[in-house]
Amino acid sequence: MATAVPVDVTERETYLNSGYGIKSWLLTRDHKRIAILYLLSVTLFFFIGGFFALLIRLELLTPAGDLVQSDTYNKLFTMHGQVMVFFFLIPAVPAVLGNFLIPIMIGARDLAFPRINLLSWYLYIAGGLLMVYTILAGGVDTGWTFYTPLSTEFLKTDVITAAIAIFIAGFSSILTGLNFIVTIHRMRAPGMTWDRLPLFVWSHYATSIIQVLGTPVVAITLVLVALERLLHLGIFNPALGGDPLLFQHLFWFYSHPAVYIMILPGMGIVSEIVCCFSRKRIFGYKAMALAVLAIAVLGFLVWAHHMFVAGISVYSALVFSLLSYFVAVPSAVKVFNWTSTMYKGSITYQTPMLYAFGFIGLFTIGGLTGLFLACLGIDVHVTDTYFVVAHFHYVMVGGMVLAYLAGLHFWWPKITGRMYPEGWGKLAALIVFIGFNLTFFPQFILGYMGMPRRYHAYPAEFQVLNVLSTAGATILAVGYLLPMVYFVWSIRYGKPAPANPWNAAGLEWQVPSPPPTSNFEEQPIVTWEAYNYEELGEIPDQQEVPVGH
Repeated sequence: MATAVPVDVTERETYLNSGYGIKSWLLTRDHKRIAILYLLSVTLFFFIGGFFALLIRLELLTPAGDLVQSDTYNKLFTMHGQVMVFFFLIPAVPAVLGNFLIPIMIGARDLAFPRINLLSWYLYIAGGLLMVYTILAGGVDTGWTFYTPLSTEFLKTDVITAAIAIFIAGFSSILTGLNFIVTIHRMRAPGMTWDRLPLFVWSHYATSIIQVLGTPVVAITLVLVALERLLHLGIFNPALGGDPLLFQHLFWFYSHPAVYIMILPGMGIVSEIVCCFSRKRIFGYKAMALAVLAIAVLGFLVWAHHMFVAGISVYSALVFSLLSYFVAVPSAVKVFNWTSTMYKGSITYQTPMLYAFGFIGLFTIGGLTGLFLACLGIDVHVTDTYFVVAHFHYVMVGGMVLAYLAGLHFWWPKITGRMYPEGWGKLAALIVFIGFNLTFFPQFILGYMGMPRRYHAYPAEFQVLNVLSTAGATILAVGYLLPMVYFVWSIRYGKPAPANPWNAAGLEWQVPSPPPTSNFEEQPIVTWEAYNYEELGEIPDQQEVPVGH
């Protein structure tokens, strides 16, 4: 690798970005430190949302609503959804792994706007604190979708503060997406052409487009809810001249593309891991890059498949049904290409690869069951049943969360400079996979049998499947806790990590672990194609890897 002019870092920036005091962390403009701040923050909200999920599953252990009252149960599933979607699933991969890795992957010293990057974290924290206040003040019981007239007329819980919390967090998402777009366009190292970008970067580029174009729509929608609730304006209320379907159109115009904000970065992670642990170039690089862009574009054209029973015309429903089938095509391209990449590859089964296998399987099930919901006749039967809950969680939890865990395990040595215990990692991956399927697969059957979601009591014939689901949730919780334990343990007791423990391709593996403040001592010049694994050889035995850079 050739080099150019050494990177210049001012004395003040060095202090702010690499000091050890609290002030140096709270004022840092180092993208890597901001990523770690996000990591701590989203982990906290993951456990808050997970606590609500635990209470939901305990309530559904028995047919009678004997743990909490119906009003409390409404708050539990509402706050679980709002916390998980807006404060964990959407920001987790872009804000943590994207923030840490994108500048290094493209050979940049930092993101284009370091101060705005720090501001985005403060906005996220401000929105999160307001959401915590909303929870402590009694919560919200509208469902995570804020459907009107529940959010504007009927329910008296603190809808406005929850809406403002998500409104503020939305600006954090917009600023992060804007930062990524400008960085990828303007700060790539010499030789880092568009056809040499890692697919992780491509996936975040497509995600950022959705964040910048879609998030303002849901932000304005929530402002309109607050205004109608406060001032009784006729926006969504037909008695005042409003349109009751307008809210759903505006909300889902953002919230269906938001599914791809959650899943596209995970696809980028899996692409990196599959190549590394198969020791092969990605199959169909250009098709994979175009597929993520196609998903981002088509994702804006399918929102009304959430509204098939809401009163839209049958002609509109047919159009949106057809478009929903189209959006499955680029997702299928990605699954096919991952499988083709592994074909005849020299596959090794380290922890990140086990999570990647889990992602591919569970995301495929989630995607295929999405086709059922895109079919008008079937959707009418299973709308608002547990079939929808299972489908959503197979995509979001089975997909995004497994990809997030895969990425954390893959880049943890790079982030912390320490190795985690591989045996415990493999055990956790197995427990998560088993626990997840035991939790959510029975819900497909429950939904097909007609059990409606959002009910805290149900007929006795559904109990066996609900007991299985609750037992699976318990196993899944253990699987989630294990990585947190051994990651924390590894920071102090783990083996020091070499610069490239996986012998992986990419610029991020050519800097020390953890990377220095300025990422590169000298500006890198890229002279090789993406995923040049035929030049790198096999993954070294971790017992024999010398520690050092």
